Amino acid sequence: MDHVNYTWTQTFILAGFTPTGTLQHLAIFGTLCIYLLTLAGNLFIIILVQADSGLSTPMYFFISVLSFLELWYVSTTVPTLLHTLLHGHSPIPSAACFFQLYVFHSLGMTECYLLGVMALDRYLAICRPLHYHALMSRQVQLRLVGVTWVAGFSAALVPASLTATLPYCLEEVAHYFCDLAPLMQLACVDTSWHAQVYIVVIGVINTCNLVLILTLYGGIVKSVLKLPSAASRAKAFSTCSSHITVVTLFFGSAFIVYVGPPDIRAEGRGKLIALVYTFLTPFLNPIIYTLRNKEVKEAVKRVSQRVKALLN
Repeated sequence: MDHVNYTWTQTFILAGFTPTGTLQHLAIFGTLCIYLLTLAGNLFIIILVQADSGLSTPMYFFISVLSFLELWYVSTTVPTLLHTLLHGHSPIPSAACFFQLYVFHSLGMTECYLLGVMALDRYLAICRPLHYHALMSRQVQLRLVGVTWVAGFSAALVPASLTATLPYCLEEVAHYFCDLAPLMQLACVDTSWHAQVYIVVIGVINTCNLVLILTLYGGIVKSVLKLPSAASRAKAFSTCSSHITVVTLFFGSAFIVYVGPPDIRAEGRGKLIALVYTFLTPFLNPIIYTLRNKEVKEAVKRVSQRVKALLN
């Protein structure tokens, strides 16, 4: 049947989470606190990397870019999460809904590519130390970052445009933001073909980047094991541990939601899992990259001393 025979939905209703009483107040307060801490933590990393010359290395440049991305990534979904917690079912214009869908997936795919670039940086630093600075010059860093953003925002056009052109008969989105699977459930037509396209696009991009990361880390492990002392091996592995943790959180939760079996996403579990990569990962990233990091601690001391000297 042709799409013109359907009534097009102009406004969607975000169902989100609907706690009541004390639990509602705790959820709002906790979400707001974590959101503000996420913004503060990622801003802290960006400012610190810019302010301290000791962190002017490719690794910290890419970490600062990741923090910049996380600021926008978390701000794409948390405001609607807070709104649904505060007011319950929340209306959102269809244009705003599809825009949120596009920006969210653009930033998510950009982060996917960026994590691959960060793995490449670690590989070159450990496996090609003599040529590292020549291979990872400032110009190369900027080009790699530019490519990740262009690739991410280009790839997201496919699922976002296909979803936006569907006819919708229902309006209640069983999520706290506009995402692919909850929106497809509201369509008037069979969306199995669309679902297959989404899995191919998102699944292929995630899988290719994950395979690249695992391959690079395979080379890193091989090179590190050849180092003569245990201290040098431990130091080499320590520079990769934070990135491995972030990769595990991001790809693990993303694969479960977008590529995993439908049963996992049933009964509202999808939006609970989505909290991991939309909310908790951006919050944990600054902690993961700064905790037990001697270079960051030393940079904080240097910047603090400079600030104190200026104030005095």
